[in-house]
Amino acid sequence: MATTIPASQVMALRARTGAGVMDCRRALREADGDLERAAALLRTWGLAMAEKKAGRAAREGVVEAYIHGGGRLGVLVEVNCETDFVARTEDFRRLARELAMQVAATEPRYVTREEVPQGERDDPALSAAILLEQPYIRDVGRTVADLVTETVAKVGENIQVRRFARFKVGE
Repeated sequence: MATTIPASQVMALRARTGAGVMDCRRALREADGDLERAAALLRTWGLAMAEKKAGRAAREGVVEAYIHGGGRLGVLVEVNCETDFVARTEDFRRLARELAMQVAATEPRYVTREEVPQGERDDPALSAAILLEQPYIRDVGRTVADLVTETVAKVGENIQVRRFARFKVGE
């Protein structure tokens, strides 16, 4: 017999993960009502969804600007998705803003490891200079790549961080 999952538990998982109601209900059923296991299942499903969507063209998106310190530090970041509809959603705009703040706070040099010159790619200390490999500033238990993957799962489209620029007065 299928486990009955209370609506309050479904909504709690949905609020925590941003996943759809039916996905939350299915994850809670598979996890026998355990919120932690259900959240882990949703993350796994999100990773699988992101991998499926990774090959799709991301030609729409936004350029987000973040200015800090009374105009002494500025960041521009280009984040792309598949459609202009998703580019206008709150989840996508929030991701772009968080990425701009991450760049302002951590001074990465590259978006991905593939951008690093061939001879330097194996350096383990290099992760601090690669945006997608950095610990996320608001939750160091997750990486920036995890943040992007979670947004892919929410919006249902491929998302790519294309490039960024960081400017600081006096540098």
